[in-house]
Amino acid sequence: MEDSEVLATLALSLVPGIGSQRLRALVATFGSAQAALDAPQAKLAATFGIGPAAATAIKDARPEDGARVLQRLRQLGASVLLAGEPDFPDQLEEIPDPPMVLYVWGDRSLLTQAGVALVGSRDHTTYGAEAARILATAVAQRAVVVSGMARGIDALVHTAALDAGGGTIGVLGNGFGVIYPAANRELYDRMVAHGCLVTEHPPGERPHAGSFPRRNRLISGLARAVVVIEAKAGSGALVTADAGLEQGRPILAVPGPITSPTSYGCNKLIQQGAKAALCVADIFEEIGLPSGLRQLGAELSTPAPRVPPIDLTGLQLTLWHRMTTEPQHVDALVASAQTRPADVLGALTELELRGLVRQGPGMIFGLT
Repeated sequence: MEDSEVLATLALSLVPGIGSQRLRALVATFGSAQAALDAPQAKLAATFGIGPAAATAIKDARPEDGARVLQRLRQLGASVLLAGEPDFPDQLEEIPDPPMVLYVWGDRSLLTQAGVALVGSRDHTTYGAEAARILATAVAQRAVVVSGMARGIDALVHTAALDAGGGTIGVLGNGFGVIYPAANRELYDRMVAHGCLVTEHPPGERPHAGSFPRRNRLISGLARAVVVIEAKAGSGALVTADAGLEQGRPILAVPGPITSPTSYGCNKLIQQGAKAALCVADIFEEIGLPSGLRQLGAELSTPAPRVPPIDLTGLQLTLWHRMTTEPQHVDALVASAQTRPADVLGALTELELRGLVRQGPGMIFGLT
C-alpha cells in the first residue's frame, strides 16, 4: 500500500495550474496534501492564490492519479522525491520557489555531491564547443556537471563528463519517457545508465515554452556555481545565470571574441561583474575546492581528449579521426577514406543528424 500523503501530493501536483507555489500553499494551509484533497470546495476556493476554478479542479483529483504516476516510474526504473524527505536535495529546499516534487532517474547519489552548472548556446561555435569539452572534462574530475540536456553546449558538457568517467545531472523541461530534443536519444540512455536525470514534470509530459525558464532555476539550484560558456543576447543560459544570481551562486563566464554574437552574453556578464572563467581552477576556486590544475596546465588552450562514440561504423570512424585535429574539405575526406564520394557523403549526413559533425561553407566538415 502506497503512502497516502505521497499519492495525495502527486495527485495535487498533476492538477493544471497547481505549480510548486500553490502546492506549498495548500499543504501549509490544510496541514497536509491529503487534507487539501479532502477539504470542502468553498475552503479551497478561499485559499490565497487558489480561486474557484482551481478549487473545482482540485476536487476532481484522486489519489489514483498519483498511483498511476508511481506505476509509470516503476516501469521506467525511476523514482520521486518530495520536499522534506531525507533524500531531497538540501540545496533545492533553500532556493526561491523551491520544487515540491522532483522526479529522479539514474544515480540519485549525484544529487548530494558538489555540482557546477555548465550552460551555453544551442547554436555554438567551434570555440564554444572546445571550451565546453575542456571545462566539463576537468570539472568532472572533482565535481558533478549540471546542465539542461538541450542540444548544443548542454549536450556537449554532459557527454564530456560521461566520457571522462565523471558524474553529471541533466535537468529536463519535460517528463520522463519524452526524448527532447530527439537527437539526444543516445545521450538520454547514457545519462540514465551513468548519470542522473531530474525533472518537475510527470512521466510523459511534453515540453512547453514556460517549462524551460522554470527548469533553469533547478540547474543553478543544484549547483554551487554557474558557468556560462557561450550565450547570445536573450539566451536561456543567461536566464540560468540570473536564477543563479538570485540564489546567491557565483556566476562565471567564458570570454570570447567581441565580433562573435554567441560570446556577447558572456562578455556582458563579465562586464557586469561575473568572473572570467579562463581555466577550471577559476571555477574550483569559487566553490571552495583546492586545485593544482592551473599548474598542471589545464588552460582553455589545452586540447581536450576526443573520444568517438563506440557505435560508429568503420567509415564513420575513419572520417571522425580525420576531422579530430581540424575541419576537412569533403574531397580530402573522400581521399582519406578511399571509397566512393556517395558513401562518404552518406556517412557525413548520418554524423550530422547525430549532432557529431557540422558542415561549414564550401563543403568543409568538422566535429562539433
